[in-house]
Amino acid sequence: MKEPEITEELIKEHGLTEDEYADVRAILGREPSFTELGIFSVMWSEHCSYKSSKIHFRHFPASAPWVIQGPGENAGVIDIGDSLAAVFKMESHNHPSFIEPYQGAATGVGGILRDIFTMGARPIASLNSLRFGPLSEPYHRHLFSGVVSGIAGYGNCIGVPTVGGEIYCHPCYSGNILVNVFTLGIAKKDKIFKGFASGPGNPVIYVGSKTGRDGIHGVTMASEEFTDDAHQKKPNVQVGDPFTEKLLLEACLEAMGRGVIVGIQDMGGAGLTSSSSEMAGRAGTGVELELGSVPLREEGMIPYEIMLSESQERMLIVAEKGKEEELLEIFRKWDLDAVVIGKVTGDGFLRVNWHGKTVAEIPARRISDEAPKYDRPQKKPDWQDELNRLDLNNIKEPSDYNEVLLKLLASPDIASKAPVWEEYDHMVRTNTIVFPGSDAAVIRIKDTNKAIAMSVDCNSRYCYLDPYTGGMHAVAEAARNVVCSGARPLAITDCLNFGNPEKPEVMWQFVNAVKGLGDACRALNTPVVSGNVSFYNETKGSAIYPTPTVAMVGLIDDTKCVITQGFKNPGDIIILLGKTKEELGGSEYLSLIYGIENGMPPSIDLAAEKKLHEVILNADREGAIRSAHDCSEGGLAVAIAESCISEGLGAEIDFRFKISDLRKDALLFGESASRVIISTPENRVPDIKKIAEKHNIPYYLIGRVGGSKLRINDSIYIGLKEMEDIYRNSIRRALESKES
Repeated sequence: MKEPEITEELIKEHGLTEDEYADVRAILGREPSFTELGIFSVMWSEHCSYKSSKIHFRHFPASAPWVIQGPGENAGVIDIGDSLAAVFKMESHNHPSFIEPYQGAATGVGGILRDIFTMGARPIASLNSLRFGPLSEPYHRHLFSGVVSGIAGYGNCIGVPTVGGEIYCHPCYSGNILVNVFTLGIAKKDKIFKGFASGPGNPVIYVGSKTGRDGIHGVTMASEEFTDDAHQKKPNVQVGDPFTEKLLLEACLEAMGRGVIVGIQDMGGAGLTSSSSEMAGRAGTGVELELGSVPLREEGMIPYEIMLSESQERMLIVAEKGKEEELLEIFRKWDLDAVVIGKVTGDGFLRVNWHGKTVAEIPARRISDEAPKYDRPQKKPDWQDELNRLDLNNIKEPSDYNEVLLKLLASPDIASKAPVWEEYDHMVRTNTIVFPGSDAAVIRIKDTNKAIAMSVDCNSRYCYLDPYTGGMHAVAEAARNVVCSGARPLAITDCLNFGNPEKPEVMWQFVNAVKGLGDACRALNTPVVSGNVSFYNETKGSAIYPTPTVAMVGLIDDTKCVITQGFKNPGDIIILLGKTKEELGGSEYLSLIYGIENGMPPSIDLAAEKKLHEVILNADREGAIRSAHDCSEGGLAVAIAESCISEGLGAEIDFRFKISDLRKDALLFGESASRVIISTPENRVPDIKKIAEKHNIPYYLIGRVGGSKLRINDSIYIGLKEMEDIYRNSIRRALESKES
């Protein structure tokens, strides 16, 4: 095939600006070849280069005594003691999942799994954060079902449990759904592998599946807005095979254990191009490839296609010279392709050959580490001040609080996600201690008494109203959920989902959200060790709400200290920790009942948040807590109802005279931050009181566990069976609806 002529139209199709193309010419000292144009296009795409976001990462704390590897590698790594490390990261697969939901979600899972085991860790658990348009829309019911099936199909087959996550449905995601996937693995802390092409003369080895044409320009597609032709981009979506991934996982871990690997990297976004150039760039070396040796599954592929293919289940490995045959034999034993396709060089170039002819020759660092960086203009939206106005005097309180609580429990944002979890195998490998549905998932670390708690969180409505405060809330809620499971929060990974960064209003949202995340991480001592940015979540000019999703990881030193959200024993005392204010802005209540999404999100005091964590953890270590549940969407009434439903126990609540001067709906459904509902045996109440007073955290004895109903003052009186039916079955009924 004759390579096309490089024209202005072709350059534009590859997503390069005039200035960027001028930089390409300056770097090469000549016009690029077609293959080189493709390489620059993918490596300088937003998805690979973070060119619009990288300069803002300075707001993130990234170090702590327990951080082994921070941002810049395939995944973050923290020390969890006993010579072990937790390796984790979150990634997005938003655009592919909107175009082809099953494969888009499935390959998102496959990609994040490879990010973990390429570091030398065995994946032990996954979470996800999913956002769809309203389930009243037939197409979003289709997307919902396809994405969930894709996650289940890949995760279940490879044998890594999906143990939790979050799901939201909102009109802002009608044109761009979000599929964010998180995986955590465990490794020996002195056996962490990195993506370095070290040692000139060492062989570069391709392992895994054969290369096809699927996924070409997948990262470019992820770096632009959708238009009316979105579904014509199905060829850009990769196709996954979890059974091959399982073989690849086991082969990689075996090779790592045999000590024959110098460096290793997943061929993920941008495929062979990113893996080879990034490994060379990190090591300060070069890589020379012979594409004629790459295993292909389609005829007539040209160098451009081979370098840009995003076919799944592939790895690039640098082996120690002289040990390549041992490595090749390991992968062949696992029935995987394995072939030497090049070598490490010392000249700093990515050199690509095709049957002996050089088709690309580019300084590796210039494409891997030195892509253009933009400090894009920021502008507060003209409509922001009006958006933040909310006069509660114009909102009449409801006449039937029972009806309001049931409507909130039926909301897809709050209702049980059991129809989703039932598709996931969350018990495979038998490490799951806390099943999906509580505040955080908990996974035991075998051969120790320890466990890892994980939660993924973001209230995008808060971020829309105030990106800075919303960013702080995302970190604080994720930490609070982990604490409510009995774990001390240690670090986060993030997935920052926003609209078009070329719009100043979007960059204003992004920068302020990042500052909020960073300030909260500093206050809570939870550094950012890895993450991902997904821009251009925008269709025909309509962007999603800012959605900076946070996955928090915490450590439980003794599994005896694990807590869940459900009330456990009749007669236990129910206590509210934290202060309730008259804050209804951004609440699920106002949105669902009145269609109002105005005002400011709840204020948050990060010092008080940190003290609240200490109260719960200290009380837990003393054995004084039987249940703990974070108050978030839906406020106190929903939190108490969920704690009742979890174990099938009712509650009598009376907080009249305890919290004064609040509207009744603000007391019941307001979402004030830094609050937790706990239950404790009556004889342990003095212990809770003492710990709370020591840390200056407000506490209120608000009720008692028992009975078959939930009664809250004279406002709410509902039977458990009615609440449970609505809570557990609303999403299922929405998905089964035949309405158009």
